[in-house]
Amino acid sequence: MRDHGMTLALGIARGARSGILHQVTRPGQAGAIWQRQREAVLAAWIDGLAPESLPQVRCYCTTMRARDVAQRACEMAHLSAGPARAMFCDDIGALAALFGQVMGSAALHLRLEVVRDDACCKFHLDHVPARLLCSYRGMGTEYGLLRAQGDPQPVWRMGTGDVGIFRGALWTGEERSGVVHRSPPIAGWGVTRLLLVLDVLAGGQSGA
Repeated sequence: MRDHGMTLALGIARGARSGILHQVTRPGQAGAIWQRQREAVLAAWIDGLAPESLPQVRCYCTTMRARDVAQRACEMAHLSAGPARAMFCDDIGALAALFGQVMGSAALHLRLEVVRDDACCKFHLDHVPARLLCSYRGMGTEYGLLRAQGDPQPVWRMGTGDVGIFRGALWTGEERSGVVHRSPPIAGWGVTRLLLVLDVLAGGQSGA
């Protein structure tokens, strides 16, 4: 499909193995989603934390430092060390390493964010080459195909714990992403999300 002379990438790869995420760099693919089951121990720990105790952080780091960043965020939130906390930090480190491999870049912006309102509830393309999203708690990110007017139809939703990589507006190449996404509207539902966001920095993409 073409949009103002540019080819729109409309493919969304989905699979139960982490290798599916590499599909985002293939022609025609605008996103890739690793559909995975949450570890029971990790899920129980995160879901059992009070919203005000959830770890939060924003920083630039390398893929090798991502685990340390997550651990420091847990310490700043006064979360006791234990198997579940270690599993959480290990997972963030592993996802950062995987994202770096897919994108061919070790430089990232890492954000661990607690969401309790309708922030980012409009469908959009991120102003980055690519973004990794994983909701550790609460509903996953919603996504769909770009339309000339109105929201996508249908709208799909990532599962809690699923990992998605979506091309952004700064993706290098001749294709423009035809897949948009948003945070699900949750205001008034009493829902708290814990969202991991990893961005590859502009100019750092070499995996496409």
